[in-house]
Amino acid sequence: MTQTETALADLLRKGEAGGARIGLALSLDGKMLFAHRADERFISASVVKIAIMAEVFRAADAGVLRLDQPVTVTADMMAPGSGIMNHLAPGYTLQLRDVLYLMMSISDNTATNILIDMAGMDRINATMQALGMSGSVLGRKMRGRRAIAGEAENIAVPADYDRLIGAIVNGTAASAPACAEMMDLLRGQQNERRLARFLPKGADWGSKTGTVEGVVNDAGFLRTAKGTAVLSMFTEGFERMVDAEAVLGDLAQAAFRLACVLD
Repeated sequence: MTQTETALADLLRKGEAGGARIGLALSLDGKMLFAHRADERFISASVVKIAIMAEVFRAADAGVLRLDQPVTVTADMMAPGSGIMNHLAPGYTLQLRDVLYLMMSISDNTATNILIDMAGMDRINATMQALGMSGSVLGRKMRGRRAIAGEAENIAVPADYDRLIGAIVNGTAASAPACAEMMDLLRGQQNERRLARFLPKGADWGSKTGTVEGVVNDAGFLRTAKGTAVLSMFTEGFERMVDAEAVLGDLAQAAFRLACVLD
């Protein structure tokens, strides 16, 4: 094991010492460099919104949806949890492109559930399978909480999200122009306390976070002249979000150093 691999492994061991569980997958230009619990199942929380985005763009490529089509938001569409749309007076109209932005940049749950209805849960799951995400699933809409008895849960496997983001980065998750737009939406991430915690100002990165009780996740990419690293990190069992975010920041810094895309 190299010095940089040892540093990352030590951070993972330290992070799990208090009883938390961490899954991590790191790849560079499509080649897996490091994996820890990368084939285990975690609660995806809002990271699943990357997969929803991918199917929306594939549907737009096929002419089933249009990014400029109007979406009128009614009271019955309001969803609890993160976002702003559930705080606005119903009856307003946005373009589908705007709904995508709100889902990805501020993790708006109302936006997400609208897109699940428009794209279709079955189609989203079929796209996940088609992109090699055999262990991950969109089980239900966003409710701002974990699943309760009788509900399916949204499940993520770190290696699956490495494949999904890798397909977006290399332009194969949908059409090349669609993948470029998806990367821009990932770049709109406003939470810089996890994957981007120690990145230099001006770094070319993007991600989607996920947070629900006891779950703190982040998955995305860092692009430099040396290549594009994809990093998927999932956690369960931290008592405080601030502690989990600090661990994810340390892990991301070590991972990107291992990938030789961060000095």
